[in-house]
Amino acid sequence: MTTSVYFEVQRTSPRIGAEIVGLDLRHDIDPATAEQLRAAFREHKVLVFRDQHLSPGRHVEAVRIFGEPFDHPTAVRHPDNPLVYPYRVEQTGKASHWHVGGTWRTPPFRIESLTYQEVADVGGDTLWADLQAAYDDLSEPLKVLTGTLGALYDADPAHYAQGSEKGAVTTTVEHPVVLAHPDTGRKGLFLSHGALRLTGVTQAESDTLLPYLLRHASSPDYTVRYSWKPGDFVLWDNLATWHYAVDDYGDGPRAYQKVIAADPAI
Repeated sequence: MTTSVYFEVQRTSPRIGAEIVGLDLRHDIDPATAEQLRAAFREHKVLVFRDQHLSPGRHVEAVRIFGEPFDHPTAVRHPDNPLVYPYRVEQTGKASHWHVGGTWRTPPFRIESLTYQEVADVGGDTLWADLQAAYDDLSEPLKVLTGTLGALYDADPAHYAQGSEKGAVTTTVEHPVVLAHPDTGRKGLFLSHGALRLTGVTQAESDTLLPYLLRHASSPDYTVRYSWKPGDFVLWDNLATWHYAVDDYGDGPRAYQKVIAADPAI
C-alpha cells in the first residue's frame, strides 16, 4: 500500500530540527512525498516523526527514503533484520558526549536514525548541534586555517560496536576539519569527541585549537533538544550535525534501534 498524504514540517528551533506531522511511515510513500521529505531533511538536518512504532523492516525502509542502509561490519544485529542494530544502555553504555558516527571509515556515515522502544519517565533527552552554523560563525582567518586541517580518529570498527571495549588505537583515519556537504556544498565543521589530534599544526597547537573548536561547535546557540516516547523515530544528517545523549535519568530504561546510511567506502 502506498500512502500519499499532506504532511506538515514544524520547525523546532531557529537553526536546526523539525518534526514531521501527519505522515505514517508504516506504509510506503509515493515518490513526490519522498522528495518533499528529502528537501525537508536537507533544510532542517534533523527530522523527528512521533508515534511511528516502526518494525525493524519498516525502519530500514524509512531510512531508504533518504539514503542506502549500511551493513555495519562489527555491530550486533537485530534477529529480524541484519541492517538494524539494537541498543540497551544497561549493556551497551550511554553516548553522553558530543559525537558523529562512522569516523572510523571513509566516508563517515551519511545518516543515522533511531527508533525508541523504552525510555525513562523523565530525562534522557538528546541534543543535536548544527556544525554548519558553527562554521559560519568562525572568523574569516579561522575559517581559512581550519580549511587546511584534518583530524585523526581510531579506524578500528570493532571499537564502535555496541558495548565494545575501546582498546588501544593501532590504526587511524584522517578526516577534514571542514567538510563541504556532498548534497548542498555548504561548508561545516566536521568534528567528534573521539578526535585524537589535529593534523597540519603542531601538537601544542592542536592541544589548544581542538578543545576550542569542540567547545565552539557544542554551544547552545547551535542546538536543538528533543524528549522521547516509545515509538518515536528520528534521523539526522551525520555530515552536518553532531549529537549528545543527556545522561540525567540514572538507572532508568533506554532501549532503541539504529539504522545507518552511508556511501560506499573510498
